[in-house]
Amino acid sequence: MTASSAASIPRVKIKTIAIPSEHGGWGFLLEPLLLSLLVAPSAAGLCIAIATAGAFLTRHPLKILMTDRRRNRRFTRTIMAERFVLLYGSIAGVAMMAALILAGIGFLWPLLLAAPVGLLQFLFDSRAESRHWLPEFAGPVALAVSAPMIGLAGGLPVSIVLALWAVLVARSIPAIVYVRARLRLAKGRPASAPMALLAHLIATVVVALLAALQVAPILAIVASGILLLRAIYGLFRSPLTTSPRAVGFQEIGYGLITALLTAFGYHLGL
Repeated sequence: MTASSAASIPRVKIKTIAIPSEHGGWGFLLEPLLLSLLVAPSAAGLCIAIATAGAFLTRHPLKILMTDRRRNRRFTRTIMAERFVLLYGSIAGVAMMAALILAGIGFLWPLLLAAPVGLLQFLFDSRAESRHWLPEFAGPVALAVSAPMIGLAGGLPVSIVLALWAVLVARSIPAIVYVRARLRLAKGRPASAPMALLAHLIATVVVALLAALQVAPILAIVASGILLLRAIYGLFRSPLTTSPRAVGFQEIGYGLITALLTAFGYHLGL
């Protein structure tokens, strides 16, 4: 379909092309940026945060673009998606270049660790299978790599930046298991609530070990405990009729609490 014929198709809302609709994704973007910038603020870190946000925003129109091209179709939304991919990609590229000028290349090596995970998510996106559990786990892990990058740009030692990444992964993976279980139960479908609780228990143990090694603060354990209590209440006591939108916003709130408590813990030595 040509651009001229696409003009006859009903108008597409820009928001549906430009802005991702998944509330959880916004939380997984903001948490590592907030945590790392609070712990190790720097101009280069801010540029990395902008680059990360640009890359995050690129994913949604890129998925639309790949879907339309795979079907060999070209709509108005395809043209819009191309423009937003270019816009967001340019923002990410310019911001990353600025970070490299300010801090050198030393902060880039965590990308090598996250590359296989990011590639996995891209492959599922290209096949329109983003709802599979593998890419749902891969996305937050890949986004969380911004924390060690910002930490390195801000002068943190390797042990601390890896701990930041581990704390964020220990937050995100159980959260996904919990949300999937809660939404399935709300729809009357089978789900393993004990599995969600087990994931939170394992995460709390991991964070406690990091605190014992003195690379994570005690307040990070408190944050993990809050998430565990949230899972218990959400799966066994809270009304399961809560809308997915409400659950998504709740998770953003819990994620920001985790980031703030952990950041304060680093600054206060608690």
